[in-house]
Amino acid sequence: MMRLHYRTELSGHDPETVFAWHERAGALERLTPPWAVVDVLEREGGIRDGGTLVLRVHRGPTAFKWALRHKDYVENERFRDEQTAGPLRSWLHTHRFEAIDGTGTKVEDEIEVEPPLNLPIGPGLVKRELGRLFRFRYRRLFTDLARHQEHSAKPRLTVAITGASGLIGSNLAHFLTTGGHRVIRVVRDSRKLTDDAILWNPATGEIDVEGLRAADAVVHLAGSSIANGRWTPARKRSIKQSRVKGTELIARTLATMSGGPRVLLSGSAIGLYGDRGAERINEKALPGKGFLAEVCRAWEGATKPAERAGVRVATLRFGVALSPAGGALGQMLLPFKMGAGGRLGSGKQYLSWIDNDDLIGAIHHVLMTDSIRGPVNITSPHPVTNSTFTAALGRALGRPTVVPVPSLAVKALFGELGTEALLWGQRVMPEKLTESGFEFFYEGVEESMRFQLGRAE
Repeated sequence: MMRLHYRTELSGHDPETVFAWHERAGALERLTPPWAVVDVLEREGGIRDGGTLVLRVHRGPTAFKWALRHKDYVENERFRDEQTAGPLRSWLHTHRFEAIDGTGTKVEDEIEVEPPLNLPIGPGLVKRELGRLFRFRYRRLFTDLARHQEHSAKPRLTVAITGASGLIGSNLAHFLTTGGHRVIRVVRDSRKLTDDAILWNPATGEIDVEGLRAADAVVHLAGSSIANGRWTPARKRSIKQSRVKGTELIARTLATMSGGPRVLLSGSAIGLYGDRGAERINEKALPGKGFLAEVCRAWEGATKPAERAGVRVATLRFGVALSPAGGALGQMLLPFKMGAGGRLGSGKQYLSWIDNDDLIGAIHHVLMTDSIRGPVNITSPHPVTNSTFTAALGRALGRPTVVPVPSLAVKALFGELGTEALLWGQRVMPEKLTESGFEFFYEGVEESMRFQLGRAE
């Protein structure tokens, strides 16, 4: 039997606040690191006594079910989860919350675990992996609580989200619910309908207006990926229509309905600026050239009916979100881990990145700040060149980055997608975020990578 202890102190957050965060929907997902692949198969009863949870945990090429039961719940003080079925001989996790200095909380986690006899999982591996897990958990808990505290005096919102199953949408939904907000997922599949989901179909122009009326705001993130294969004429039509048709439907609905949401945050991208070299770009910059610029102009233009009707509209021009769970970083990991990573083309093109946790925080900041409207660059204040990004990822992974990919190879492999998404660059500055007081927790690209990959010290 191994007994391991972890702890952190959260100043300015009392036990009632910290415990309530853990008890709300979305807490498990926020505490699950992005490098882990965990599916929730069944969940009932929350963290109170008798609550149950069944997970499918993926590790490498294998996966296993893990069943847990909660017990010994004491509000604002303690709860436990215990394995009832799974790969370990035994598991008991005690979560404790203790007041410190009048306004703070000491969070303690005690793990009692017996590894299985039939698998080569030694004490060293268990300690290393749990240490990595809790370093991540405590950091994210700190930053999430800080984000919510900044706007704690404002009313909690009901937020409708399209694209809620994607990387950004799912993280945003769990972030909002742990902060006490209600989320309504806007879904296409009727099998996914729940009490907190409504149906829409952009292709036919249908949406549940009555269900949408319950929301205070809409965060519109739906749109097909730009990176799923070469840009054939059919693929380009799909990319553009998936963004424009959905946005038109949302904007037109908000403009014509009585009551309902008066805030629309609609996705866009820094591809709007085209290839701009080392020019420093803020939200006032004119659109550039290329297919992505064309898509983004149409995408943002589709919000106009809502704006003309008096809805507060902000178009979120996303940079490259850093998370191993998906997006650009997720696709880069395998070749870099194999030592086959390297700069693309000249490596001089700028990459305007943002840590995925800062990205979620930025959406929340725009949502809660009434003065922000119009285009908003959702990027780190410190864009880097592709060469700098490549070297930082190599250091974070402890792997060499000496295999450059020539421009001709990128174009041959990916065509127009490779040219615009990989060889072109923009040096984008998040002027509206910084001027409105938004705090970036991860300003350095390597710092962000180490946090997201679980390699922070």
